[in-house]
Amino acid sequence: MKYFGTDGIRGYVNSKNINGDMFFKFGLAAGKYFTNLKKKKQTAIIAKDTRLSGYALEPALVSGLASAGMHVYTLGPLPTNGLAMLTKSMKANLGIMITASHNLFNDNGLKLFGPDGLKLSNNIQKKIENLIDTKIEKQLSKPKFLGRVKRLESGTDDYLQILKKKIPKNLKLKNMKIILDCANGAGYKAAPKMLKSLGAKLINIGNKPNGFNINKNCGSTFPIKIRRYVKKHKADLGISLDGDADRIIMCDEKGLIIDGDQIIAALAMQWKKRKILRGGVVGTLMSNYGLEKFLEKKKIKFIRANVGDRYVKEVMQKKKFNLGGEQSGHIILGKFATTGDGLLVALEVVQALNKNIRASNFFDVFKKTPQILKNIEIKNENILSKLSVINSIKKAQKLIKGNGRILVRKSGTEQKIRIMGESKNKTLLKRCINIIVKTIN
Repeated sequence: MKYFGTDGIRGYVNSKNINGDMFFKFGLAAGKYFTNLKKKKQTAIIAKDTRLSGYALEPALVSGLASAGMHVYTLGPLPTNGLAMLTKSMKANLGIMITASHNLFNDNGLKLFGPDGLKLSNNIQKKIENLIDTKIEKQLSKPKFLGRVKRLESGTDDYLQILKKKIPKNLKLKNMKIILDCANGAGYKAAPKMLKSLGAKLINIGNKPNGFNINKNCGSTFPIKIRRYVKKHKADLGISLDGDADRIIMCDEKGLIIDGDQIIAALAMQWKKRKILRGGVVGTLMSNYGLEKFLEKKKIKFIRANVGDRYVKEVMQKKKFNLGGEQSGHIILGKFATTGDGLLVALEVVQALNKNIRASNFFDVFKKTPQILKNIEIKNENILSKLSVINSIKKAQKLIKGNGRILVRKSGTEQKIRIMGESKNKTLLKRCINIIVKTIN
């Protein structure tokens, strides 16, 4: 793909793809593609996270959409799944989230959703890419058909109303003390408002965005922060979201960090008990081996998809499964949503804990196979094609065969190579990973 990566379009602000000029082209191309002549009114909705660059990029995107004949509603800061849900409920042609997810403020990007609230397939993305590279003059609407733009202030409340329909009406959290870290991101309004409305004793952190502090030493990529606060305040649960609130990492009352795999395992058992688990569970190539063996033992089917919640969702649809996700905290509750939603996952968890169950007991379902993850920044995008790197990977995989596994891949969202290894033999695992790291460096 020329513009799209694992999860939309993402990069450094004011670089070759993340600038006003390109965002106009993205808006124009997406608007043109999703024009539906059967509809009297063509509409697009836009939400964003809290990055400073959103102020510069959003007007350009809006201009592109309006130039394609789309009537645009801007929602302001809103979780990604809120945007997906409202795209569907408002019967919009498309929805666009301006975000770089868990990345720091200097990055930004786009996540696109079709009228069904689903992320776009590779096929649709390729068609939009072709339109991006088409002469602008061929895509512009005639003056009579240009779109209008309106700010919609009710976005957060509309999203929360949808969420409330997906949880028990009598759910009350009066006896539950929760630490909530919103990563100074898109969920800083919606998440606290929801949990407070249910009566939780809430301690908020990461809820004062300034344009620069999104994901900085906070949120799901920095869970040590909620661990510190959970221990200090003797809380029942810690909830940590990422910049666009589609990821969640948690912390139990003992201060143990709970990753996406552990949350998925606990919810799989909960849903099986409630007889709402359909088919099985979809993980990714990065999902812990211990999760796979645990689900196998519990006679729950487990399938690995490529890394990226979009690919997880595609497999879920194909196999008709309703639960899937990633170790990073992207968890898709297919019974309720089309994409990851940290707040929605948190609501599913607190339902269980509300029955006088401790978080440490709820999440204690399987033992993780020891895992090492290395992220190496790269300049050469084709580094994995080098013969020396190929040979080092083969050597490492041969050494660990029968005792674990090693996965090496290029990140779809950052200029990094990700090396993941799993084995009960930690010494062997470190040795194998170092073989690859030394060659890449």
